Amino acid sequence: MSRNLIAILRSITPEESVEIAEALIEQGIIRIEVPLNSPDPFESIGRMIEALGSRAEIGAGTVLDVADVERLAQLGARLVVSPNCDPDVIRATRQAGLESWPGVFTATECFTALRAGATGLKLFPASLLGPEGVRALRAILPPEAQLYAVGGVEAGNLATWLNVGVTGFGLGSTLYAPGRPAADVSRAAAEIVAALRKGSVPHG
Repeated sequence: MSRNLIAILRSITPEESVEIAEALIEQGIIRIEVPLNSPDPFESIGRMIEALGSRAEIGAGTVLDVADVERLAQLGARLVVSPNCDPDVIRATRQAGLESWPGVFTATECFTALRAGATGLKLFPASLLGPEGVRALRAILPPEAQLYAVGGVEAGNLATWLNVGVTGFGLGSTLYAPGRPAADVSRAAAEIVAALRKGSVPHG
C-alpha cells in the first residue's frame, strides 16, 4: 500500500463511488478525495467511508471554507485538500483531526501553509511550476515538508518529479474520468503504483 498517492475522483457520482474506490484500494492507492464541485460529493464521500473507511483514507478536495471542513469531520473524513492556501481552512482542518493539503504555488504560500499547520503541500498546477520550479522551492523549504505534485503527472514522468524532491502525487484524469469503467481505473492505478515503486519512493 502506498500513502504517497492521492486519487482525485473529480465528477464521480455516488452510484459509482464505492466501486471505483474499491478498484483503487485493491491496487494499493488508499488515499482518495472527491472534489466538492462533483455531483453530490458528500453523498459519495459518505458511501465510501461507510463501505471502505477501514481500508482507506477518504476525504474531499476543492474545500474552500470552514463549514465544509466541519461537515467532512462529521462524516468521518480524514483528508481535506484545497486548491488554495487559506490559513483558516488549514487550522480548522487540523483542529478537527484531519489531514490538510492546501494548494500552493509560491514560496510565500508554502510557508504560510506550513505555519498554519498543513500536513503537506499540494503543488498546483505542477505542470506550470515545472521541475526546476519545484527544485527551487525544495531548496528553501524544511526538509521534512511533504510536497505533492498535482497537475500534469502521469506514470511516464513520475521519476522526473521525484528527482527534484517531490514526495508524492495527486492524480486525477490519469486515474479516473467520468464514466470510466472500474476495470480501466484498476489498470491505470496498477501502472501508477508500479511506476512509483520503480522510482523508489518510500511506502507505508
